[in-house]
Amino acid sequence: MKKILIIDDDIAITTSLSLLLNKSGYKTQTASNPKEAISLITSTHFELIIQDMNFSASTTGEEGVELLKKIKSINPTIPVVLITAWGSISLAVKGMKLGAADFINKPWNNEHLLKTINTSLSLSKSKPDTLAFTRKELDSRYHFEKIIGNSPNFLEILETIGRIAQTDATILISGESGTGKELIAEAIHYNSTRHTQSFVKVNLGGIPSSLFESEMFGHKKGAFTDARSDRTGRFELADKGSIFLDEIGELNLSNQVKLLRVLQERSFEVLGSSKTKTVDFRLICATNRNLTSMVENNEFREDLFYRINLITIKLPALRERPDDIPLLVNQFVDNLRIIYGRHELSVSQNALKWLKNLQWPGNIRELKNLVERTVLVTNKNILETDDFINQYQTSPKKQGDFNLPAVGSMTIDEIEETMIKKALEFHKNNMSKVAKSLGLSRAALYRRLEKYGIRQ
Repeated sequence: MKKILIIDDDIAITTSLSLLLNKSGYKTQTASNPKEAISLITSTHFELIIQDMNFSASTTGEEGVELLKKIKSINPTIPVVLITAWGSISLAVKGMKLGAADFINKPWNNEHLLKTINTSLSLSKSKPDTLAFTRKELDSRYHFEKIIGNSPNFLEILETIGRIAQTDATILISGESGTGKELIAEAIHYNSTRHTQSFVKVNLGGIPSSLFESEMFGHKKGAFTDARSDRTGRFELADKGSIFLDEIGELNLSNQVKLLRVLQERSFEVLGSSKTKTVDFRLICATNRNLTSMVENNEFREDLFYRINLITIKLPALRERPDDIPLLVNQFVDNLRIIYGRHELSVSQNALKWLKNLQWPGNIRELKNLVERTVLVTNKNILETDDFINQYQTSPKKQGDFNLPAVGSMTIDEIEETMIKKALEFHKNNMSKVAKSLGLSRAALYRRLEKYGIRQ
């Protein structure tokens, strides 16, 4: 029976938590102050600690911060789940930086609290002694049928995905555009205990800011001018399942607050209704942006950042795993044989070697587009290097078409603003073409126009 220490000076909270955890099969002990807690931790083995952040009339949380530091100095590996009020989330963020496993809000949802504890315990288990899994071994353990790759760094990622998928941990998938983040999110869901329930995909970059609440929380008929019928929100659709929030870095600060609240409370109100809905979902997010830099520039909330990246999966760019390129090409060709009825279709070894040496700024998506375009244009059964070269040269992304400014001469924002202005001029303010050429959604483009004060 796993033993959990509850540290809180409110006897009502320690009693309530003890009853809940004991009923759920855990053994508990309580401490009402830091001194008592440290005494118990040094004399007793606990698998997990639940800790409040305030132990006096002062609500600064400094006592809680100091206690967490001492706990981590005594036992760095023990998971600590912090409990805090909504108004003290900044304290929880400070705790996460010091090594806390997670944080929950008062008043808590019992089911969500138990899942948080179970997830923290599962993640605290040590990794296998060796990560030298073959692809065959991973496929025998997990469902990775749609994912192609054999390179060592990619196999390590797959092992991590398979292991953490079976927890309820919130996961942030980062990587360049076209690296397959959505495919990885699907794999996490279908290897989880929620695999029989809904997997809801949301592209946040494609949702106008004004429609965020309606899309995510739903609305009642008549809630606003265009609400002609009831609409079920994405979070409600994901109840008992998983929700995938793609392009989370495109969410503006106002809607970040709204998202944070539903992630904290696991509840929301449908627009036009005063009734609160409670939902149970597993959160998976993805971004091709540097959220850490965005936090530093006050473009992304720090508390939301720590809420969504309990576990981070960094996908390698295609150029970082060139040995997987032939596998991907052959997989694409296998599918195209069936789609276009060209059963003799194949790719020469020389062509595969040439494809391996390209940089692929668009990653897997760019490779797939090139292969399909070459198949459509070429009537030969065996695709050679020249066939791919001809189509690569007509690609909208050609290497050598531009020169980067000298390091230190321009900031990232200045480069971005310049590129947007050039695209607007080139496409004569056709917003669809501008957005497509820059690799942005229309909503993301409009946000940048507003950011830089650019008028069309």
